[in-house]
Amino acid sequence: MGRVDNSRMHTTRLRNAQFVSFISETGSLMPFSSTDRYDARLRRRKMMKAFLATGVAAGAAWIVIESAHALTMF
Repeated sequence: MGRVDNSRMHTTRLRNAQFVSFISETGSLMPFSSTDRYDARLRRRKMMKAFLATGVAAGAAWIVIESAHALTMF
């Protein structure tokens, strides 16, 4: 099967953070907050991609509308 490379696995600073009971006992789970910086970074990156896609779509729509407006003038 080959050797498994775990060097790209991301871990957290919390010990046993994957267990819900550990998180609830330590009181580190707050609503709408991340216990992991990696997850927070992924959420920010996802939001930025969504904003960028929305901006590109709005820009493309503006170009199409302005082009149609310019063509109707001739």
